[in-house]
Amino acid sequence: MALRRVAVLGAGSWGTALAALIARHGHDTVLWGRDAATIEAVDRRHENPRYLPGIPLPDPLRATTDLGAALGDADLVLVVVPSHAFTDTLHALAPLRPAGAGVAWATKGFEPGSGRFLHEVAAETLGPGVPLAVVTGPSFAKEVAQGLPTAVTVQGEDADFVQQVADVLHGPEFRAYTGDDMRGAELGGAMKNVLAVATGAADGMQLGLNARTGLITRGLNEMLRLNAAIGGRAETLMGLAGLGDLVLTCTGDLSRNRRLGLALGRGQSLQDAVREIGQVVESVQTADEVMRLAERHGLELPIAEAVRDVLHGDITPRDALQRLLAREQKPEWS
Repeated sequence: MALRRVAVLGAGSWGTALAALIARHGHDTVLWGRDAATIEAVDRRHENPRYLPGIPLPDPLRATTDLGAALGDADLVLVVVPSHAFTDTLHALAPLRPAGAGVAWATKGFEPGSGRFLHEVAAETLGPGVPLAVVTGPSFAKEVAQGLPTAVTVQGEDADFVQQVADVLHGPEFRAYTGDDMRGAELGGAMKNVLAVATGAADGMQLGLNARTGLITRGLNEMLRLNAAIGGRAETLMGLAGLGDLVLTCTGDLSRNRRLGLALGRGQSLQDAVREIGQVVESVQTADEVMRLAERHGLELPIAEAVRDVLHGDITPRDALQRLLAREQKPEWS
């Protein structure tokens, strides 16, 4: 495998973890971020004290607040910013992108407001001829930064570029699989955050393991039905991008979206819960976009709808539970 120069844009927990992973694999890696104090700590002390405190980062990893310097002569750009910052980040990198450099992202969600898939935003912003890929799957940043075993999937239409991204990520403790279903992969990565709020709320209300598992399973059903409507492939959501990420996010307390649900289920306000979590909680915006997409295709998604209404403050988690339990009995699969 040829060593590459990789620019990772976004110095939060996930961006830092992926940059550290790539640097440990021997690639010339630079991490870009806006917060000067965080970037200085990564570059000089080899630690991200804000997002990954106490976890040592590899000495070769460099960091900068200068986007032009980060992109430099990079032949691979990996965008790892929250979904609300994705469009602006792509507009900023577009004129600075080195000729021939492909762009991948490990961002999960939709473009806020428009509800567009991120690959649609990237294609429009960067123009034709730029190789694109999405990196997604069950992966907590802290565990990746610690070198614990992880598996993800890289999906895109340019098979050579997808393989290039997978090769950069793949290593002794990190498996990167490949595929070409960007739409299905992005739906899974976004929608699992919404469903994690539901399972977290159920656990916050101490409804038991049966309820948690029922929500995960019926949530997967909602993902599969919406995926079919948008033209994604079922096997994508039965793999790492769907079922894998769904189970992790719904059951692991490192998940910000699950922690939001736990807090809401215990009676905490949305504002207080988000403040305590201290990082972007993607489900707050994604729930609206999922339901807009469902309504566009004439689909009923009762769990996702209940989460949206709870996040809007229209109903309480207890109201949502009663609404779900009161639904009429029906076949498991239409």
